[in-house]
Amino acid sequence: RGYLDNITAIGPRTVGSPENEVLAVNYLLEQIRGIERESTDAHKISVDIQRPTGSFSIDFLGGFTSYYANITNVVVKLEPRNGAEHAVLSNCHFDSVPNTPGASDDAVSCAVMLEILNTLSKSSESLQHAVIFLFNGAEENILQASHGFITQHEWAKSVRAFINLEAAGVGGKELVFQTGPENPWLVQAYVVAAKHPFASVVAQEIFQSGIIPADTDFRIYRDFGNVPGIDLAFIENGYIYHTKYDTSDRILTDSIQRAGDNILAVLKYLATSEKLAKSFEYRHGNVVFFDILGLFVLAYPARVGTIMNYITSAIAFFYLSKKVLQPKSRAVHNLKKLLTAFSLTLTSWVCTLVAVLMVAMFVSFIGRALSWYTHFYVSVSLYGTAAAAKLILVHMLAKKFFYKNVNEQFLGDVFFDASLMIWSIVLAVMTKMGLCSAFICTLWVAFPLLTKLMIHKEFSQKGATIKFITMYMLGMFVPYLYMLYLSWTVFEMFTPVMGRSGSEIPPDMVLAGFIVIFTVILSSYFINFIYLVKSTKTTLVTLTTVFVVTLILVCSGIFFPYSSDAANPKPKRVFLQHTSRRFHDLDGNVVKSDSGIWINGFDYNGISHITPHVPEINDTIRTPCEEQAPFCGLPWILPVHFMFRFVVARLHRRKPAAVAVFHTMRILRAKVSLFEGPSHMSLYVRPRAGSALSRWSLGDGMPVASLGGDYFVFYSRGLHAAPWHFWVELMAPEKHSDGIVSLAIAAHYFFGEDQKSPQLYALLERFPNWTFSSGWSCTYDLFVF
Repeated sequence: RGYLDNITAIGPRTVGSPENEVLAVNYLLEQIRGIERESTDAHKISVDIQRPTGSFSIDFLGGFTSYYANITNVVVKLEPRNGAEHAVLSNCHFDSVPNTPGASDDAVSCAVMLEILNTLSKSSESLQHAVIFLFNGAEENILQASHGFITQHEWAKSVRAFINLEAAGVGGKELVFQTGPENPWLVQAYVVAAKHPFASVVAQEIFQSGIIPADTDFRIYRDFGNVPGIDLAFIENGYIYHTKYDTSDRILTDSIQRAGDNILAVLKYLATSEKLAKSFEYRHGNVVFFDILGLFVLAYPARVGTIMNYITSAIAFFYLSKKVLQPKSRAVHNLKKLLTAFSLTLTSWVCTLVAVLMVAMFVSFIGRALSWYTHFYVSVSLYGTAAAAKLILVHMLAKKFFYKNVNEQFLGDVFFDASLMIWSIVLAVMTKMGLCSAFICTLWVAFPLLTKLMIHKEFSQKGATIKFITMYMLGMFVPYLYMLYLSWTVFEMFTPVMGRSGSEIPPDMVLAGFIVIFTVILSSYFINFIYLVKSTKTTLVTLTTVFVVTLILVCSGIFFPYSSDAANPKPKRVFLQHTSRRFHDLDGNVVKSDSGIWINGFDYNGISHITPHVPEINDTIRTPCEEQAPFCGLPWILPVHFMFRFVVARLHRRKPAAVAVFHTMRILRAKVSLFEGPSHMSLYVRPRAGSALSRWSLGDGMPVASLGGDYFVFYSRGLHAAPWHFWVELMAPEKHSDGIVSLAIAAHYFFGEDQKSPQLYALLERFPNWTFSSGWSCTYDLFVF
């Protein structure tokens, strides 16, 4: 904890700032030198300060190109006294996003790595392979420092596997949410070594689907280094991730100890493993892995899972076919009944999804989105009860009107078989798609089928007896327990994400969809009870009452989305940029200039909850999208324009004194150089009509367009970086009176005396205490060539 407290005491560590490039680096070096002095003779410790410059393109956030200059890596190699040919890499990052102390993201991981280095260095037992500790200083700038290390550092050539330590929340358990690619032996290493396992291939497939707007250094090592690894992240309390509340005191000592135990054990295992030296020889397919209540991890090759899945679904289909064909004279009748129940079950699911999404849409439309953000139980009371009530209602109506005189036991039996049939089909389809998460369907086919076979006699008895219910519940215990455990993990990760996923996606629709999915899954083998029990009217009335009362309370606004509670804050995120813009024509003349404070609420509610506190925002001039300018003529720090309905408020017409335009441009045969600027800049390129961008000096030389067609380059630098020189090459028509290309430069001042203007300070002071407002000054200059 001492390491963590000292790193966060430095303050926000934005790339390019003295805090990140000098103070944090000096502190790390001081601790590493102290550890080196106390190490045993069994080890040799080498330290290197790397300051790489480079560029690369990435398809994250719609696609953009990244350029970095003179950023900082602190690299430590612990190896046997006689040296080692191969190494395992442990990665953390000590930089933070602006205006936050970054305790969980990612100072705590660097603190854990320092302690692991200290522990290993004092051991008298020599390792077989080297362990490289990379304290990288530019991860928040979209993975730049890891790229600089893996593509340029001499030690990177010896890396055979890596462990990446990250955060999507503050404290709690660290989840293994990515492994590989392939290399099952790495997962087995975690299974064998980790003392407190917490891992899920479901999380891996969700994260890699792109649903969560985030990425980690795992991608860089995988894509640019072709190295397999393990990605871990703290996921608890994501509400305060990337905010001023991410302080060291909020991370429990138990969480730090737990992470240290796990990572130390896995690193030691890998550093003494024979397989590390030949890791590429063990690359053969993906792995299905999941922990059981944090006690242990089950892991097996995906190809084995495929065989198990197909066998399970085949047995289920064989069982269903035998049921349909008995007696053979009634085979067509039985099949018709099964398909009818199958169709009714699917219909009830679709009706439930549509009904609940309509409720979520209504709540969003009336301006009550995120009412559950601080009070999660509200989402269960609103959408969970609506889903359960709709399911019961559909089947109650079917029982009353469609199955009026049909035997109850027969209905209970046939609807059980219908659910089994659905799960068997889903299992086969997911397996065919190559999804490792199909193991969940295996649980929902195998255990219910075994239960049915064991208590088939009880199914024929009249009504749902206590004995039948008890045996039925025991048989379903494993899949239900695992599903509840998994749903807790999913909601723990996703609920806070809804507060930082932009203003375009209605979070109530997303959360309602998740709740319907889990409701449908958990109720799938209890639909048959609607037909077995005498009446479900009381249950339906109770659920409907809870839903109606909750909906009324939500509509009344009693559940305020955000909280400033000191012990457990759940703030609203707001970004404010005091922007000065200048638009130049083909002759270099300024044809338009303005200044204002650009306000972006980081969630679906925008700034609707803030305007009562700062009412003049409603009376200001809104700046529309400048269609002729790249990215609407706005100074985006990243190409996330598709995530926001933006608001620009011209609260002050004067350009703030703190903001100055430091960059100059020139053009020489379609070659451009940008000489000076702050540590963070964005370059936007838009070829004019008839022109096309063919090559440039960035990345691999092939320009990558962002979502919308413009080209976005993210630039950052450390201290004392050389001027940025680049060129772009365009194909243009012979006649181009309106110019060939529009180039725009946005300069962002994230620290120092230029960060906030007096007007910005004054506005920030008026924001309510349940907000986390991050503000800085920036400029936007558009040129036409």
